[in-house]
Amino acid sequence: MKKNIKILKKKLKNYNPKLKEECGVFGISNSDDAAALTALGLHALQHRGQEGCGIVSFDGKKYHSEKRFGLVGDNFNKEKVLKNLLGKHAIGHNRYSTTGENTLRNIQPFFADTNAGGIGVAHNGNLTNSVTLRNKLVEDGAIFYTTSDTETIVQLIAKSKRSKTVDKVIDAIFQIQGGYALVMLTQSTLIGVRDPHGIRPLIIGKIKDSYVLASETCALDIIGAKYIRDVENGEIVLIENNELKSFKPFPARKVRPCVFEYIYFARPDSLLDGKSAYEHRKNLGVELAKENKIDADIVVPVPDSGNAAALGFAQHLGINFELGLIRNHYVGRTFIEPSQKIRSLGVKLKLNANKSTIKDKRIILIDDSLVRGTTSHKIVKMLYDAGAKEVYVKIACPEIRYPDFYGVDTPTKKELLAANKTNEEICEYIGAKSLDFLSLEGLYRAIGFEKRNDTYPQLTDHYFTGDYPVKPIDILGDDKVTQLSLLSTASGN
Repeated sequence: MKKNIKILKKKLKNYNPKLKEECGVFGISNSDDAAALTALGLHALQHRGQEGCGIVSFDGKKYHSEKRFGLVGDNFNKEKVLKNLLGKHAIGHNRYSTTGENTLRNIQPFFADTNAGGIGVAHNGNLTNSVTLRNKLVEDGAIFYTTSDTETIVQLIAKSKRSKTVDKVIDAIFQIQGGYALVMLTQSTLIGVRDPHGIRPLIIGKIKDSYVLASETCALDIIGAKYIRDVENGEIVLIENNELKSFKPFPARKVRPCVFEYIYFARPDSLLDGKSAYEHRKNLGVELAKENKIDADIVVPVPDSGNAAALGFAQHLGINFELGLIRNHYVGRTFIEPSQKIRSLGVKLKLNANKSTIKDKRIILIDDSLVRGTTSHKIVKMLYDAGAKEVYVKIACPEIRYPDFYGVDTPTKKELLAANKTNEEICEYIGAKSLDFLSLEGLYRAIGFEKRNDTYPQLTDHYFTGDYPVKPIDILGDDKVTQLSLLSTASGN
């Protein structure tokens, strides 16, 4: 336990000021190009995790596994790796770790032998009771090889005394809590599972006779697959012999997808409720403009996270949209690691002011969210140093006051700026002329709801409200801020 707490404290010091993407999962059955299509699907989902990637395939007799650190395109190509991934069935995973160890053994998919045969598991999300379950499994004699809470799921499946795989899966998911999407591969089936609240996303597609499971629709587009539907909240889909069967073992509940899929996580071209994430984000900007009319010369997004919202804001008010900040897309982890001097350059490695565009201008700066405020402070200063006359900051979501426990890497409550400072204090800290956030009501209108249903909220919006659909069980500290199960390498995480 002391070692786990030490790992946690070390990781907490290294939180990125932005919310981190979750993990990406993909699976396909009955395809001659299963591994190659899985690699393409993972490539489309690269934004959800860049620390590691893995694929498990099955050729009718044997399972094959390849796992690598880094990006899909750097690791999975026919010449080097894909030729080892034989078979017509495969699942894959892009990993972004939250607070667990970044080691090869934590890269998914995981694989285990059970009394019903082998099973591979890829997981996006986080379990809120993983430490409790893990401790109990260890007491019962289980041996863990990773620090990921995904292995807890694997152990629960393997421990089940049921004979059918789907019953083993049901046994396991009745014991876990949190937000999760699972893609599993057995000798005869491809299985998808979504948590009872539908917090984490999972969709179904089809290409010819092959069913596909993926975190987002952009993974279907890249391989030419057709979107069929979302996996419903609390649903298990089992794909065998080109047939899809549905099981709903949980009591019926209203779906509550994560609000940050709409705001930030999903790729702009992915569909959410029939609209692209890009459309939703433009609508967020429109609602922000309706609430915050202001006289200025240009609207500037923080690229790329604020692009769509800034465009919606500018179009609604009739103010020119300009790329006042230019992003360097080629800053790699290996480049910024070598020396503290290089790391201290911070935001300048990724963004630079477009001086001729912003000089002597009154600027409305748009971003999708504000977490710690450290990046916003540096960007505002950068704009003023480049000659901006005034900088007004507008944020296309409400104030983030509460941490996440379902697989998103957020700071503790102590580090969330809006949890500890007033808007006036935040504005002073980041150095802006003014600061405004989108209201919760405006957020719901932008996404397509007349208003928030306070009795049965339509979205998982605890970041703003503290309304957690699944209460955390494993907690470290009296303030209930840091979830102990995050010591596991949450889900893909």
